[in-house]
Amino acid sequence: MLWSVVAHGKSRRTVSQDAHSASPAGASGLTAAALDAVGDRTRRAILGRLVGGPLSVAELADGMAVGRPAVSQHLKVLKQAGLVTDRAQGTRRLYALDPRGVEALARYTSDLWSAALARFGDAVEDLEGAGAAGTREDRP
Repeated sequence: MLWSVVAHGKSRRTVSQDAHSASPAGASGLTAAALDAVGDRTRRAILGRLVGGPLSVAELADGMAVGRPAVSQHLKVLKQAGLVTDRAQGTRRLYALDPRGVEALARYTSDLWSAALARFGDAVEDLEGAGAAGTREDRP
């Protein structure tokens, strides 16, 4: 389910409430939640901004198409997925990438990529083997 907020007469897309509804094949636990979380472009934008270092909700929301409440909701999903951490600094909270969650996500995608390349290599070898067996001289 998608919730939207009407601000200044404009409907804005905010946070998907189904962030953890399905588990991609082969993913489990926090990796599945992380994959679900990065499926949203706003969350990917937040992660991209956090690459430069810790930021507050206000700093993250600055220049984004969504407001602070929506950014807070997205951060909640990212935190539950193990992709961000937060810490108090005075009266505000600073959010940063969680290296453990990002590494787990990177490991999953690397393993997936390696498996896909191996299957591709097998397919190429099968085609090359089939091509060698059926040369032009053998054809009628």
